[in-house]
Amino acid sequence: MRRRIDIKSIIRSRFIGDLPLIVAGCAIAAFATDAFMIPNGLAAGGLTGLATITAEVARWHGIVLPVGVQTIVMNALLLLMVVRAGGVRYAVQTVTGFVLLGFFTDLFSPFVAPLGSDDVMLAALWGGIISGIGYGLVFRCGANTGGSDTIGQIISRKTSLPVGSTVMAIDVAVCAASAPVFSLEQALYAAISMVLMGFIVNAVVDGGNRQRAAFIISDAYREIERVILTDMDRGCTELLARGAYTQRERPVLLLIMSVSEVSIVKTIVEEYDPNAILMITDVNEAIGYGFKQIGS
Repeated sequence: MRRRIDIKSIIRSRFIGDLPLIVAGCAIAAFATDAFMIPNGLAAGGLTGLATITAEVARWHGIVLPVGVQTIVMNALLLLMVVRAGGVRYAVQTVTGFVLLGFFTDLFSPFVAPLGSDDVMLAALWGGIISGIGYGLVFRCGANTGGSDTIGQIISRKTSLPVGSTVMAIDVAVCAASAPVFSLEQALYAAISMVLMGFIVNAVVDGGNRQRAAFIISDAYREIERVILTDMDRGCTELLARGAYTQRERPVLLLIMSVSEVSIVKTIVEEYDPNAILMITDVNEAIGYGFKQIGS
């Protein structure tokens, strides 16, 4: 009898189990925003950056506009479109992220001392690193904090523009808009912080589990395969293939390996067939026997 798997209950239980990590990630990102970004006029993209700009403009007129409240309101206005774009589950994850981020941003603001005021570059670097860690933890759990990602997805659905390019354009526009409010120098520092933040987010989401995949086309595939299996203690897969010109069938070896094993595979292939075709590509995540387990 076929076992029935309740996907909805699995998703719900994982989200609840990941909630403490989501809370921690939002708190870390909010701390970086209050300690490094806002005090130094660094609007590093997204709705948080836009809220930083409007808060400064409002301050000129004696009006207090908390950054956290602004981000919650802005994201809430996008909520209906988010539901249509990604469904109820996506909406719940988004609401959880942006509400927690906005709440912690305003909660920490009176208590966090501004850091890096004497060196804006230092503030931009550490602001990008720490906020990248926070956002990365949130994204790793499948949640998000709304902002330019949500706007990018909405625009992508209504146009043919790629989401990634749209999000980047929005973030760059926010950084550029901060120049007349703060200064051109601070806008450039904010851009540095934004780029660094992106690298850190990717590193946290990938979890240091980046691997390499190798495709090997060789007449000596038997010998190469044997050495990989015995000496490297790695599994590999034969993909059935046929040469378009020769119409001769021979397998293509597929191997997933760590970064440190790339040079070993190159040496093995060169030893047995210097004329072999070797293609190596990045693998964002490898799950299964010999790598990390599903759900870890």
